[in-house]
Formats: sequence, structure tokens, C-alpha cells
Amino acid sequence: MAKVAFIGLGVMGYPMAGHLKERGGHEVTVYNRTTEKAKNWADQYGGVHASTPAEAAKDKDFVFACVGNDDDLREVTTGSDGAFQSMKPGSIFIDNTTASAEVARELAGIAEEKGFAFIDAPVSGGQAGAENGVLTVMCGGAQEHFDKAKPVIVSYARMIGLMGPAGSGQLTKMVNQICIAGLVQGLAEGIHFAGKAGLDVEKVVDVISKGAAGSWQMENRHKTMAEGKYDFGFAVDWMRKDLGICLTEADNNGAKLPVTALVDQFYKDVQQMGGNRWDTSSLLARLEKK
Repeated sequence: MAKVAFIGLGVMGYPMAGHLKERGGHEVTVYNRTTEKAKNWADQYGGVHASTPAEAAKDKDFVFACVGNDDDLREVTTGSDGAFQSMKPGSIFIDNTTASAEVARELAGIAEEKGFAFIDAPVSGGQAGAENGVLTVMCGGAQEHFDKAKPVIVSYARMIGLMGPAGSGQLTKMVNQICIAGLVQGLAEGIHFAGKAGLDVEKVVDVISKGAAGSWQMENRHKTMAEGKYDFGFAVDWMRKDLGICLTEADNNGAKLPVTALVDQFYKDVQQMGGNRWDTSSLLARLEKK
């Protein structure tokens, strides 16, 4: 059992912190900007809630965070009441936020100066993966720190990989989002085409999902897409944030992402339709718009 803090109790962080307490058996203190949510978590799981990130991180072996973006991450780490103000030497900060590789490297450098470690560890698997404790975790950091953190991270994950030095986890998550963007657009176009051609979408998917066209998105989203229901996971606003990170990084490293840039604009169209909080499969709604 380790002494653990978890900062950020959104749709991902709330169940992830719960798995650290129940499945991992760790002593968990949580912090959330909305205090009521932290209190609810403590009541549900029997943990403790703190009034600031610094208070939550004090004397902990591992401190986790899952917040919105680079600015949020800086606030809960290096801010005046941030976790970095109180973390003890030898402890490890594990960041599950999907953020930039730049901020990961920045915070890793600050952590090293202060005598503790930083691992960027963005996750994939969505809300369902968080709730079921089967997330994929892509880590950037030193091998020795990864080896210490992995037995704790496994509480909410089924796949954990060290991808390289600081920032590598975030870069790998960018690859993940790039692949998903093109795939979901292709699936949306396929379902749209099947409908226009007068085919039974369910029968089509039942056949093609067993071949080379098959994917997690097809298996898990085709039914709700065909029904015009888009309330099943990762929101368009968050996907646009992630694709923005990908496109900025591509500008820096010279990668060419024409399809990603195009799909990002398609998601912008969805936002303009009022679909900010629809899930990412709502690309179909743009095609079906009359």
C-alpha cells in the first residue's frame, strides 16, 4: 500500500482514483476544484479530500493528476498552492492529462530540480475504460521511475508502456488521436454511404467488421451512430483540443498531417451545429445534416 494523491476528479479522474483506493488498496487523498465532488468521492470510497493540490500531495509517495489542459496542469503543479510546492524528495508525480510534450518536459525538469520524479502518462480508453479500470497508459520518463510507478498505475489500466524520456507519453497519445480522427471520419462516411445506398447498416457492419475494416470504433459506435445518438464518450471539444496539440507539434517537427487537419475542421463544423459535448462519432451528424 502506498500513500497516493489524485488531483482532478472529472469523468476520467473520479473512477481512476476510485480504482487506486479499491483495487489497489492504497491510501488515497483527492483534490478537485469543485469541492463538492471531492467530498462525494471521499464519501463513496472512504478516502480523504484536501483543500489544495499542495495539501493533497504532502507526504505522498505518488501524486496523480488528470486535468484539462497545459494551463490547468501548470496551475495544479507549479501554482502557489500546487502539488510541486509540497512533494517530498523521491516521490513521483504521474500526469494522466492529455497535454503537450512541451509542458511534460518543462515539468519534468522542474521536478528533477526539486528532487522528485515526473512521468507524463496520458491515457486512452475513454470514460468506459476509466470506469472499468482497463485504460491504456502511455508513459514518458526514466525507466527506474516507471518501474516504481507501474505497480500503482496498474490499478486502473490493462496496458502500460514506457515510450521514452519525458514527453514521449504525450507524443504517443498524439499518434493515438491522429489515428482515431481519420478512422472515425472513415466510419462516418461508410455508414453515411451505406444508408444512401439503401443497405442495412447493421448487416453491413456485421460482415465488414470481421475483415480488414474492423475496429474498436466500428464495434462500439456503429449502432449509436446509425441511430443519431452521440452521448457515449469523449467530447468533440476535447478532441479538438487534442488535435490542436497534434497539429502544433507537427508544425514543430515537420510532420505532415493533412487528414488530421481536415478532420479537425470537420469537428469545428460539428461544434457550430451545437455538438460541443457530443462524442467524437458525431462526425456522421455533419454528413447527415440536411
